[in-house]
Amino acid sequence: MSVDVNAIFQIAGIGIIIAMIHTVLKQMGKEDLAHWVTLLGFIVVLFMVIHLLDDLFSEMKSIFLFD
Repeated sequence: MSVDVNAIFQIAGIGIIIAMIHTVLKQMGKEDLAHWVTLLGFIVVLFMVIHLLDDLFSEMKSIFLFD
């Protein structure tokens, strides 16, 4: 089982971009929109992590149940 380093960099990249967008929108006085962008970024990263966890549990199932 290999660690997908690209997924880690994608998650970090999304976090950095969302933080910059949030800061710019907050400076412009659009705090509500900034919070929505942050929430959307969180949901995207959450789906990515759920997909990675699904792959991990599938791999564990195949190892321990000998499928």
